[in-house]
Amino acid sequence: MSGVQPFRVLRARTLWIANGVVTGVLALLFAVLYVGANIDPVDHMTKLPVGLVNADKGAAVGGEQVNLGARIIESTRKSAASDGGIDWKVMSEKEMKEELGEGKLYGALVVPADFTSSVTALTGTTTTGTSTTGTTAIGTTAIGTPARPRLTVLTNQSAGSVGSGLARTATTRAAENASLQVGKELTAQTGARQEKLPAAARLLLADPAAVTVEDGHPLDSRSGLGLTAFYYALTLVVVGMLSANVVSGQVDHALGYTHNEMGPLRLHRPLIRATRVQTLAISSTVMAGMSLLTGTLVMVGAVGIMGMDADHLPLLWLFSVCAIAVSGIGALTLLAVFGTPGMLVVTLVFIGMAVPTAGATTPIEALPGFYRFLSEFEPLRQITGGVRSILYYDAQGDAGLTRGWVMMGAGLVAAALFGFGVLGWYDRKGLHRIPVETTPEKTAVPA
Repeated sequence: MSGVQPFRVLRARTLWIANGVVTGVLALLFAVLYVGANIDPVDHMTKLPVGLVNADKGAAVGGEQVNLGARIIESTRKSAASDGGIDWKVMSEKEMKEELGEGKLYGALVVPADFTSSVTALTGTTTTGTSTTGTTAIGTTAIGTPARPRLTVLTNQSAGSVGSGLARTATTRAAENASLQVGKELTAQTGARQEKLPAAARLLLADPAAVTVEDGHPLDSRSGLGLTAFYYALTLVVVGMLSANVVSGQVDHALGYTHNEMGPLRLHRPLIRATRVQTLAISSTVMAGMSLLTGTLVMVGAVGIMGMDADHLPLLWLFSVCAIAVSGIGALTLLAVFGTPGMLVVTLVFIGMAVPTAGATTPIEALPGFYRFLSEFEPLRQITGGVRSILYYDAQGDAGLTRGWVMMGAGLVAAALFGFGVLGWYDRKGLHRIPVETTPEKTAVPA
């Protein structure tokens, strides 16, 4: 015993400086990463994929075939072509349904098959020939005012609620502007003849289409509005990360390198000398075994107890086990290579940088460039894509499942090369672990 009062360490400037630097940097990084990624998604939005479908069959006017749906699509594309925020993808109705069902579209605008005929019926029009400018002119007869034609904006919450909301807002605004533009053209074509129309018909002629919003890829009510995949994936990553911390400590205790305190007792084991490479191999083996238990329990908790909607349960179980194993082994590698600071590195990699770049809340296309770069390899984004495919998209490979498997495999290989490579170098340089003390096996003394 030194006889020095323990509280005197509070006078040590190094204690305050070291803790202040570490916790301060951590707080700053989390604020920048979390808030910075989500502070202005509209301004950072780049090429958010939205489908454009023209199912309009057109109508004969003045002896010529007219397709007002094509004008709506073209006007919609031009209305937002300058800022590049939306990537308008002209496609068939079948292609649109497939891509909504794979999470490749955040929304779509659909022009119905009877759009042109509905617009002409709206104004009570008959054909009158073609104008000198090449634009078909439309005459009118007073036959009443039919129902207003509709343009349908489809959303896709399964691709992310924020992304779906951004797509809905942009598409609705573009569709409304396109309707007004087509209305101007129709008004100019009818000229003085529009005076023969009822007042209500003249108003509708200026803005012929109503815009309605529908769910393009409906989810079960117990799907968290498209967020269960993200929270399930986050659970897998956090369980893997925390399990790695537990496994690392218990392996060190089993090898006799550390004490294990149980309340007032401190347990000791005799030292078993092991290289750093051997220690990581042992820890990784335990982690892989524990992932079978933890992956099962995560699925039991989410699906069995809480009732989360899920199909393909065997595949979900296998993916869950592998995700926890890969996350845990990756965390063990960082803990082994960096030592005590490794837990901070693990927290930043698996939580700090991962959550904002997962693409589950704010879409990848609405993140600043730095975050889009991180999302290419951050584990949570890859795992979320795989879980989303299993839960929402019938486990289709193109919907993120294939990428999830490939990136998890690549991550495991990278962790093995980095971990065993660096630790092997430590061992060759003689940078062995030095035990603090050795004690008889399983003795217990008051702490």
